[in-house]
Parts: sequence; structure tokens; C-alpha cells
Amino acid sequence: MKKNNMTLKVLTGLILGAIVGLLINLFAPGAFESLNSYIFVPLGQIFLSLISMLVVPLVLFSIILGTAGLGDPAKLGRIGLKTIVYFLVTTTIAIVIGLGLAAVIQPGLAGDFDLDSATFEAEEAPSVADTLLNIIPKNPLSALTEGNMLQIIIFAVFIGLALTALGEKTKGIINLIEQGNEVMMYLVGIVMKFAPFGTFGLIATAIGSQGFSAIKAMASYMFVVLAALAIHAAFTYGGTVGLLAKKNPVWFFKKFAPAMSVAFSTSSSTATLPVSMEAAQKDLGVPKSISSFVQPLGATINMDGTAIMQGVATMFIAQAYGSDLTMMQLLTVVLTAVLASIGTAGVPGVGLIMLAMVLSSVNLPVAGIGLVLGIDRLLDMTRTAINISGDAACALYVSETEKKRGLKAEEATAG
Repeated sequence: MKKNNMTLKVLTGLILGAIVGLLINLFAPGAFESLNSYIFVPLGQIFLSLISMLVVPLVLFSIILGTAGLGDPAKLGRIGLKTIVYFLVTTTIAIVIGLGLAAVIQPGLAGDFDLDSATFEAEEAPSVADTLLNIIPKNPLSALTEGNMLQIIIFAVFIGLALTALGEKTKGIINLIEQGNEVMMYLVGIVMKFAPFGTFGLIATAIGSQGFSAIKAMASYMFVVLAALAIHAAFTYGGTVGLLAKKNPVWFFKKFAPAMSVAFSTSSSTATLPVSMEAAQKDLGVPKSISSFVQPLGATINMDGTAIMQGVATMFIAQAYGSDLTMMQLLTVVLTAVLASIGTAGVPGVGLIMLAMVLSSVNLPVAGIGLVLGIDRLLDMTRTAINISGDAACALYVSETEKKRGLKAEEATAG
């Protein structure tokens, strides 16, 4: 009952924030700056700071416990392989959905866009090779202070493997880390009490700063992105839950709704990790050992929502500039986006950096990103909610397959 009440409060905060932000923008635009500076931004930033404060210690503790809990390095490798393959496959499906829907609806032909004023300077993204080489931290303490999630995950996995290998000698350390993890989860519960106010402030800022005119001008583009996200969530994640995990997709989304609401307001998979892990473990029944490994990894490299945005934005920009993409170019878009999801893992502003790489790969003007930049903040909220749903669906799928594997092993032993 308490969980349902919290979900209702967070959703109420989201709806009220959207309504207030839109009404102020429409009827009192002059007052928005003051209200935003003194009410909306402080509410949103306090919530973001509180939840971000817990991310690094929670990820460190949980992955150490998850790795130690899995015990067998072969089991860790099997789960890691399942997870990475799942993320790569669903990212591919996501961008194909985005490209396909945009090709059918053609949002780039829905209006006259000011192509001359569209500008965007893309930051250079690291290569896949550089990202893979940099995942091993030279200084673990530096990785922790900088919040470098890939490096923290690798460091925590090594510690977990060492604790498993040393066995009884390190039992006290494992108990201490378990207690630290319990403290973090308790603090998550406390921070979530502030969630309705935080989400109100974040959404009021996002909606109020964009305004109705920006939304109206890009309505066709927004519609295609939102439709593609809905299709991906329903069919790809619903299919994962229903066909692979053998669970009810409606049950999955209902139980995971509070985490999706927080992701929607924060626009950050990493910042939402404490909430999404708690929801997966307590509401979806995913074991801590699997949730603690799969979800932090997913928050770093799983970018299905971003892939959809790239697919739609690429077709939109191509249509707006009057360029027809060949089948080979479309295949290049898919391949580049999938590789970019790995190569830009953990990079700030990753969505737009990835989009710049995709556009460059098919000789479309990177300046075209300026056309979609204005309403990207609003769509970023939605695709983040989709991203963390994919992380949870993967964790549930891996959990259920590992349970079946355990049962088969027990039956073989008994036989």
C-alpha cells in the first residue's frame, strides 16, 4: 500500500509540474524566470543532489556483493555475456524501430524548418578501443570521486572476485559491505519521500523553459519518437518479460512504475540507479546478486531510448535537408549507433555525441542537430524511463534463466 501511495505521489508531482510549467509559460512568461530560480530549480536540484549522493557508494557496495554472491567466476561470465548480448540486440532493434517509423511518417516533411539557423558543435567522442582500454582504473579512488561508472564497476568486480577466492578470511569485510549496502538502501527510502517535490520542480523547469511554441513546432518529430519508444517498451521489453522471463508484462510495468517516474524527471539512468535497483529487488523479485551487476552495467551502456532518438533524428534531419538515405547508409546508421553506445559509455551528453557520430557516418550535416536540440530535454526524460526499463527487463530475464539453470542442475544431481 505504501508503495502504491508513493507511486501516486510521484505521478501527481509530475503532472502538477507539467501543468504549472506550461500554464506559466503560456500566461505569465515574465514570471517564469523568478519562479524557476527560487522554487522549481532548488526543488529539483536538491532532489537530484540527494539521490546522486547515494549512487557511487551504492553501486560499489552492490556490485561487490553481487559478484561475491555469484561466487563462481564462470557464472559471472555467463551472466555478463547474457547481459551485454541482450543490450546490443535490443539497441539494434530500437534504432531499427526509430528508422522505420520515421521513414513511414516522415516528420522532416511536416513543416518548414529554418535550416540556416541550425547550429551544433559536436564534442569528440572516444573510440570503442579507448573506452575498453580505459575501463580499468589507474586510481580507483579517482574513479570513485569522479563517478566513472565503468571503472567503478570493474574495480568492484575485482574486489568481489577476491572476496570469493579468499572465503572465510574476508567474511568480516563482506558483512561490513552488506551493512553499508543496507544503510544506502535505507537512505534511498528516506530520499524518495522528497521525490514528489523534486519531480515537480524538475518537470516544471523542463516544460516551462521549452514552452508550448517549441513543442508545437516539433510536434511531428516528438510524436514519432514517443511512438517508437512506446512500441519498443511494449514489444521488446514486454516480449522479454512475457516470452523469456515468463512473467506478465503488465505486472512488470506496474511494479516498476515508481522508478520510471523518477527516471522521467531526472533524465539520468545513473541518478535513478538507487530507485531502480530497489524496485527490481523488492518488487520484481530479482536477486540482489543479479540486480547489482546487471542494472549498473545497463545504466552505463544500455541506451535503447537514445538509439531510438538517433534513428528518428537521423531520418528527420535527412528529410528536412532533402537527402535520401540508401539501404547501405541505413545499415551504416544501425552499426554506428550500436558501436557508439559502447564507445561513448559514461560520456556526459552522450545522446547528442552519439547522434553527431551517426550523422557524420552518412554525410549528413551535424548542424542539423540544432533542429532537434530545443526539445531534446523533454524527450530525454522519456527515453531515460525506457532505458532503465530495459535494464530491469534484462535483470528479470537473466534472473529467471539462472533460476531454471539452477533447478536443472539440482535435478541432474538428484538423478
